[in-house]
Amino acid sequence: MTAPALPRTPSFRLDRRRALVTGAGRGIGAAMAAALAEAGAEVTLVARSESEIAAVAEAIRRGGGNAEAAKLDVSDLDEVTCFFAERPAYHVLINNAGTNRPKPMTEVSVADYDAVLDLNLKSAFFVAQACVRRMRAEGIEGGSLIHVSSQMGHVGGLNRSLYCASKWAMEGMSKSFALDLARYGIRSNTIAPTFIETPMTQPFFEDEAFKASVLQKIKLGRLGTVEDIMGAAVFLASDAAALLTGTSLVIDGGWTAD
Repeated sequence: MTAPALPRTPSFRLDRRRALVTGAGRGIGAAMAAALAEAGAEVTLVARSESEIAAVAEAIRRGGGNAEAAKLDVSDLDEVTCFFAERPAYHVLINNAGTNRPKPMTEVSVADYDAVLDLNLKSAFFVAQACVRRMRAEGIEGGSLIHVSSQMGHVGGLNRSLYCASKWAMEGMSKSFALDLARYGIRSNTIAPTFIETPMTQPFFEDEAFKASVLQKIKLGRLGTVEDIMGAAVFLASDAAALLTGTSLVIDGGWTAD
């Protein structure tokens, strides 16, 4: 009896692909940059502070990866335009730069609104636009846009009106990107984590009552770690996700399952 020909698993490798990660100086961004480099990508780490991304890029290189640090303020749209115009096209973009100002909606100021929505949404939109224009100009095929959203882009949250507004908008933005770009073979998806232990979130967890309320909603009973996000980033960037576009990988330990 002749053995059947078995299908081969699509590759998770990213060799010879150029990847850009914004907000890559710490936490989730640094972890995703390290993951892409481990999978073979040539990774550019960007942030407003050059010292942090330089340290992360050096650590990646010491580990055998290919990484460079490039200072970029993604909130300066003229700087964004110049950045992409001066560089070869990227195959993978991870839109990770973001912020949060948690407070009751009655206490939100116009400055709060602008700070959160401008960085989390406006900058993400125009970084993606500039990246895609460069992809199209150089005929990049199989490009992948990955936007770091949140479980709060799928549910509401106490004192999170601004953050939820930005992340729900990001989810819709990514779906529309997917429709606009499908004809070019460029995919757009989001990663939507639960609360992840990072330098940005650590102060919140010093409030034991808050931490307990979070753990009660995460059905697997623990906070997320940056390692929980790394595999999703590699998957969405790779050929293994070639038919995946316009959707969200919700990495929330069961929070939104209720």
